[in-house]
Amino acid sequence: MKIHVFIIVFQMENGYKKSIILMAISSLSFALMSLMVRLAGDLPLLEKVLFRNLISLIIAIVIIAKNGESFWGKPENRKYLILRGLGGLGGVIMYFYCISNMNLSDGTMLNKLSPFFVIIFAALFLKEKLNRHQIIGIIVAFLASLLIIKPQFDIVVLPAVLGLGSAVFAGFAYAIIRHLNVRGETPGTIVFYFSLISLVITLPGAIASFVMPTPIQWFYLLGIGVFAGIGQMLMTEAYRYSRASDIAPYKYLHVLFTALIGIFFLGEILDPLSLLGSAIIIGVFIYLYKKRCV
Repeated sequence: MKIHVFIIVFQMENGYKKSIILMAISSLSFALMSLMVRLAGDLPLLEKVLFRNLISLIIAIVIIAKNGESFWGKPENRKYLILRGLGGLGGVIMYFYCISNMNLSDGTMLNKLSPFFVIIFAALFLKEKLNRHQIIGIIVAFLASLLIIKPQFDIVVLPAVLGLGSAVFAGFAYAIIRHLNVRGETPGTIVFYFSLISLVITLPGAIASFVMPTPIQWFYLLGIGVFAGIGQMLMTEAYRYSRASDIAPYKYLHVLFTALIGIFFLGEILDPLSLLGSAIIIGVFIYLYKKRCV
């Protein structure tokens, strides 16, 4: 089934269709990664981050070697590859610190501001123009995500600032991904840089706090890395076919998939507000798809 999905995606002539399907599958992969993180239990945070980056690095190396691509990219693009890696890692570190020191729903909501910053950075650096449908869609999807997350804002200053900072760094990284795709870099090379930079920087802390996992925790750690690698690769590929601002709203599918996984795997129950938020996000998805493909 997965092979058929990829065949259908890459046979499409419309790049926008490719982008939204790839982004949807990527969002599902990241939601499954979040499930693996929860199931891995009380292992140290940097240990989980290490496996996320290590397995993503291995996946990127295999893809690059198989396709005969460059590990280090074009010389003129390397500064952007490094910026993408540092921006992505900065976002991850800030986000993990944020949700470790404040209400989880508040931290998630702050991080989900990233599409706004994608649009800002895309406009500033990529000279992309927005239409009113994109602006309305982004705002409505964001407000709908609040119905699911239901932030309480009982927060202290530093974690909240870093939560907002994670959205800024993530938005910057996603805009750089689009820029690199336009300049001819492959998803494998982009993910390789991000994973390698993340691994090198986080490895010392992960070793210092390392706790030996149980057999089932090893399985969940592997799942964290595999789903993160798939999600990262497909997300990077999605930005290859469309403008960063066009596909930014579809990152909110992650919120929807996470809610559904919570129901089916963790026994969580969605209240009426969460159901309403999910319905609105689906509506925005359909609305933007139809408007873009007329």
